Amino acid sequence: MSEQFQADGVRIRLDIAYDGTNFNGWGIQPILRTVQGDIESALATILQRNPPIPRLTVAGRTDAGVHATGQVAHLDLSPEQADSLLRPPRGRNARAADTDAAAALARRLNGILGQRGEIVITAASIAPEGFDARFGALWRRYEYRIADAESLRDPLQRTRTTWLPGRHDIAPMEQVAQALCGLHDFAAYCKPKPMATTIRTLQTFSWRRDDDGVLVASLQADAFCHSMVRALVGGCVAVGEGRMSVERLLELRDAGERTAAFKVMPARGLVLTQVGYPDDAALALRAAETRAHRAL
Repeated sequence: MSEQFQADGVRIRLDIAYDGTNFNGWGIQPILRTVQGDIESALATILQRNPPIPRLTVAGRTDAGVHATGQVAHLDLSPEQADSLLRPPRGRNARAADTDAAAALARRLNGILGQRGEIVITAASIAPEGFDARFGALWRRYEYRIADAESLRDPLQRTRTTWLPGRHDIAPMEQVAQALCGLHDFAAYCKPKPMATTIRTLQTFSWRRDDDGVLVASLQADAFCHSMVRALVGGCVAVGEGRMSVERLLELRDAGERTAAFKVMPARGLVLTQVGYPDDAALALRAAETRAHRAL
């Protein structure tokens, strides 16, 4: 057995991209097709002779229809499972992946998942000590795309862009985005969940128009609660359309209660683009801190 596999097994980090159009979100649900469900089904095929099948822990559970280019998850393999992925090199054309369990797993997963092309494992590696895809993350970064009357409406981008009528004034949208940043209770922008905090630090929030005139929102936070990104974007859209003032949107945030004053945007325009982690030496400490209850 390779020295990188300890007696208690090995943790593997997976970097994942997916088109969320035909998925009912990330997390496994009865009957419904999900991203986690498809990946774990592929794992079951690969490791069928070495049960039990490992479960995935993800950095951020995306909703139905939401996409990702920079999702991160981890899974734990037993020593036997890790060894089962290794095949000694044979001949000059032997693949290097055959002696690296993480790379071999990624190759086999892509061989199964690639038949549909909706999920791609973009990278795989042996996780450093203390790594936890969910609790170890420092921040998550999302983008949201909107094509309005000033934008090129590209049908090839329709599954990841929301089309809206009229013109949107980007100046007040950028103003309110900047004002929303900081440590706040974002209950007004979150779908409530029992016993879950809505306190978050919105680290950055900005708007721009790309070369095709498409409005692109970029948001980064320590974590996002359910529907928070799409609600924040929806509030900015209301401001950009002139239906709501910057001051009113901030008042709604400070009220700390769920509101129907603006629309939550559709899922298809949202992409999880990156998850950030601390240096390896700080991973375990970060995970412990994140598990503690957030408070203002």
